[in-house]
Amino acid sequence: MLDCARAQPNLPLVLLTLVRHGPTEWNAARRFQGRTNLSLSDRGRADAAAIAAALRHERIDALYSSDLARAMETARAVGAPHALAIVPDARLREFDFGQWEGLTWDEIVTANPHLAGRGSTAAKLYAPQGGETFAQVCARVASFLTDVRGGGDGAHLAIVTHAGPLHAMLAVLGLERSEAPGDNLSLRFTPGGITRIAIEAGGAKIVELDSVRHLEPRT
Repeated sequence: MLDCARAQPNLPLVLLTLVRHGPTEWNAARRFQGRTNLSLSDRGRADAAAIAAALRHERIDALYSSDLARAMETARAVGAPHALAIVPDARLREFDFGQWEGLTWDEIVTANPHLAGRGSTAAKLYAPQGGETFAQVCARVASFLTDVRGGGDGAHLAIVTHAGPLHAMLAVLGLERSEAPGDNLSLRFTPGGITRIAIEAGGAKIVELDSVRHLEPRT
């Protein structure tokens, strides 16, 4: 059984605001983009501006981002009202999807019939040929969180990343119900969504999960 929570880091008492980057053209086409370094679409840039507006009046002490273009573009929008420098970190990159890069879930299942019924957002069950497993993503996310200090207790840290690392963060912080197949398969992190996690003396807790109320309705 996979247990990413075994790598739970010893974090200071902080609020983590986790942002999934705005959408790209491949998000709209439901293609797995992983390490493919795409820029935001027009909708993605609009969503990045909406995220920035939603966080404009909050105190943010440090801003971290995946170093992939779609995340960095989103992070630049978030950081601009606060005059914050972005700290890029490759450990926040999306899954390396190997042979799945550029494919839709239907195309992946056609090539890998054993995946039928598992669900396209079941990140913990991913093991693409030539790519990363969920356990490997958890390991690098745990390493990142261990290194995060950002002002110590009481700090508010913003982190711009991707769906895979967001699933991994929940697992690493012990915030998923189970690692058993069939659990949490419907959990989806929307492009442009905001999730908040409070690290308190008693452990981590979800304050807000994949909020999209700041985004315009998708047509």
